[in-house]
Amino acid sequence: MTAPDAIRVRPLDPARDAALVHGWVTHPKAVFWMMGDASVQDVEDAYAEIAAHPHHDAFLGYVDGEPAFLMERYDPAQVELTGLYPPLPGDVGMHFLVAPSDTPVHGFTRRVITGVMRALFADPATARVVVEPDVGNTAVHALNAAVGFVPEREIDKPEKRALLSFCTRAAFEAATGSTTVAAATNIPGTTEAAPALRTHAALPAADAVAHLTPARWADATRALIRKALAEFAHERLLTPRARPDGGYEIASDDDRTTYRFTADRYALDHWQVHPESITRHREGRELPLDALAFVTELRGALGLSDAVLPVYLEEISATLAGTAFKATKPPVAAAELARSGFQDIETGMTEGHPCFVANNGRLGFGIDEYRAYAPEAAAPVHLVWLAAHRDRTTFTAGDGLDYESFVRAELGDPAVDGFAATLAARGLDLADYLLVPVHPWQWWNKLSVTFAAEVAQERLVYLGEGADAYLAQQSIRTFFNSSDPAKHYVKTALSVLNMGFMRGLSAAYMAATPAINDWLAGLIAADPVFTAARFSIIRERAAVGYRHLEYEAATDRYSPYRKMLAALWRESPVASLGAGERLATMASLLHTDGAGASFAGALIKDSGLAPADWLRRYLDAYLLPVLHSFYAYDLAYMPHGENVILVLDERGTVVRAVFKDIAEEIVVMDPDAALPPAVERIRADVPEDMRLLSVFTDVFDCFFRFLGAGLAAEGALAEDDFWRTVAACVREYQASRPELSDRFERYDMFAPAFALSALNRLQLRDNRQMVDLADPSGALQLVGELENPIARFA
Repeated sequence: MTAPDAIRVRPLDPARDAALVHGWVTHPKAVFWMMGDASVQDVEDAYAEIAAHPHHDAFLGYVDGEPAFLMERYDPAQVELTGLYPPLPGDVGMHFLVAPSDTPVHGFTRRVITGVMRALFADPATARVVVEPDVGNTAVHALNAAVGFVPEREIDKPEKRALLSFCTRAAFEAATGSTTVAAATNIPGTTEAAPALRTHAALPAADAVAHLTPARWADATRALIRKALAEFAHERLLTPRARPDGGYEIASDDDRTTYRFTADRYALDHWQVHPESITRHREGRELPLDALAFVTELRGALGLSDAVLPVYLEEISATLAGTAFKATKPPVAAAELARSGFQDIETGMTEGHPCFVANNGRLGFGIDEYRAYAPEAAAPVHLVWLAAHRDRTTFTAGDGLDYESFVRAELGDPAVDGFAATLAARGLDLADYLLVPVHPWQWWNKLSVTFAAEVAQERLVYLGEGADAYLAQQSIRTFFNSSDPAKHYVKTALSVLNMGFMRGLSAAYMAATPAINDWLAGLIAADPVFTAARFSIIRERAAVGYRHLEYEAATDRYSPYRKMLAALWRESPVASLGAGERLATMASLLHTDGAGASFAGALIKDSGLAPADWLRRYLDAYLLPVLHSFYAYDLAYMPHGENVILVLDERGTVVRAVFKDIAEEIVVMDPDAALPPAVERIRADVPEDMRLLSVFTDVFDCFFRFLGAGLAAEGALAEDDFWRTVAACVREYQASRPELSDRFERYDMFAPAFALSALNRLQLRDNRQMVDLADPSGALQLVGELENPIARFA
C-alpha cells in the first residue's frame, strides 16, 4: 500500500526562509498580501516579529515534499481583529498564500486550503476559523465559500476594507465531506495533537517522474558506469587491458562488446576513470552507454546468479533514478557547501557509499515515497506514533533516564496528553502502553498489513503523526529533528532493501543498546588519549522494541520479521558545540561538485593551512581514536563517512570527531575482555589475521583511498604527501604509547600488504542478505592483497 501524499507545515524560519518567501509575497499575483515593495530583509524582519509574538505564528507549507504555501495562524482577540468584532472562545484566525506558479494545477489551491482547515480543526480547541480578506479579492471569497466560510460583514482595517468571514467545524465538514478528528498534529502550538495534513489525491504521474529525462539519464548512466569500471576493477572482478593509445578496455562475457576508457592509477589499486572517455563498441560500431546492458553483458564476470541478477538490475535502476533526481536540484559549488549548515551538507550529498555501485536501491519505495523520504529530497518528515501494549514492548534507557520524563521531553506534554485522550476515547489507558515512533512508510506498507492482528486486537494503536519535523539522514531510516535540532535523532525500522540488507531494527537488539552506549561513553571519558583528542560518541540514549510473538515463533533471530517495529533515540551533536564550531558529515570530504571541485579542497583553502597540516589535524581527530581503540581495547567501529560527524572551526579546520551508530556496529575482539553482562553482545570472534582489517579495509581502502586520490587529482595535495602524513600520524601515536609496543608488532600497521576485502562482491553474491549475521567475518570476500601505502614511510 502506498501512503497518500501529504500536505505538511513547519514553523517558518525568518532567516532561513526569507529569500524563498520574498519571491512569493512580492509576486504580482500576491498583491493582496501587500508586500510587493518589500526587500528580503523586510520579509525577514516582518516574520521575525511574528515569530516573537505570543499570539501569532507563521508556517511554511509543503505539498508532496516541495515548499508550496505560506500560512499564518493568530488569535483574533489579540492580533489583526482586536476590537473589530466580539471574539468567541475557540476562534482562530488564519491567512494563507499559495506560491505563484507559471503552470498552475487545477484544484491545487483548494486542496491546500482544505488541508490547512482540516489541521486547524483537528485541534479540539478550535471552534471557528476567522478570515478577513480584502473585499476586492473575489477569488479568495469563492475559495473560502467552497470550504464552508460564511461572510458576516465588511469591516474597516487600517490597511484595507475586509470581508469578515467565519467557518465552523460543522460548516467545514458539510462543505468538504471531511471529518475532523483529534490525533497528532503537525501544526505546533495547538492544544492537542491532531491528524497530519493529508489528502488522497495522488501526485500527477508526469510530475512524479519529471526528473527522468533522456539527458539526465544519460549523465547518470555515464557516472554509474564510470564507478562500476573503477570499483569492479579494484575488486578484480574486471581486468582492464591496456590499449596502444594509453587507454584501457574491458570485454563483455561473449567478447562481442568492449568498453574503452582512460584512467589514472593511484595507491591501493584505485582507478580514477575519466567519465567523458568511456565508450561502448560492438562489431565496429559505437553504441550508446546503457547501465543495465553493462551489467547483463558482464554478468558472468560479476558472478551474478539468476536469482540475484534481476534484483541487482532493479537496484541499479533505482540508483540511476536517484542520480537523475539529484540533478534537478540547483547546483551548489563545493566552496559554498563547505560553508553551509549541518543539514544542508547532509542533504547535499550526491554519491552515496563510495565503494558500492548499486548504493541507492531503496527497494520498496515508490516514486512518491522517494520524494517524501529520500535524504536528497530534503522533505520534512513527521513520524507516526503508535501506542504499543506493554506486555509485548520493552523500553530501555541509559543512566539517569526514565520513560515518562524522556517521552514527555521529546514529545511535549500537550502531545502526550493528547495521545492519552485518544486512547481514552477508545476505552484504553495510556498507562498500559508505550509510545513508539515509526517511519511513515513502515506504517503504511508493513505494520498496517503485516501486523494487522496486533492493530485489530489493540495491542498496537495508531495515534497519528507527531508535531516535530525531521530530515532523513543518509542512512535513510535515521532522522534529524529540524524543528528542535538539540533534541535526539530518531532511528526507526524500515523494511526497505538497500545495499544488501533489509533496513529493519531488532527489538531484541534494542534492549541492550543504551547500556552498550553508556559503557563505551564511560570508557572514552576515562581514557586520557581520547580526552586529549576530544574524541566522543553521540550515545543512543533510549530504545523501544515490539515483539510479535507469532512471527518470532516462526523465524530465527536474524529474520526481517523480527525487525519491523523498534526505534532508538540518539543524542544530537548540536548541543555539544562550542563557540565558532559547526558540523559536517565526514562523507562530505569525498563530495565533488559539478565542476569537479571537492568539499575537502574547499575546507583546506578556507582554513588557510598548508594542505598537509589540515590533513594532519583531521587525522589526529579521526584516525588516532580508531587506532587507540583497536590497540588499547581490541575495539573496532564501522567508521565510514556516514557514521562520523566532523566538528569544524570557523575556518573549516577539523577540531574533533564524533562517532555514531554504536550499538549495532562496534565489536570487541578480545575473547578475554571483561565486559558487563548487558554489553556482552558486542564481543565478536574475529580471526587473528583479520582483526586489523577493521582499519585497513574500513579506513584505508573504503575512505582514505578515495580522499587521497581525489585531493591528488584536484591538485590540492600530492598522493605521496597524503600517505606520508597518514604514516606520520600512525608512527607518532605508536611512539606515544610504548606500553602497547607488543600489540603494535603483533598487528603491524606498516606491513607490506593487507588482504583486499571486496564489498561489491558481497552484494553481487547475495543482495538480499550480503553478510551472514551469525558469522560476519566468515562472510567476507577476500581477493588477493593490496600494497600498504604507508609501509614505505615506516
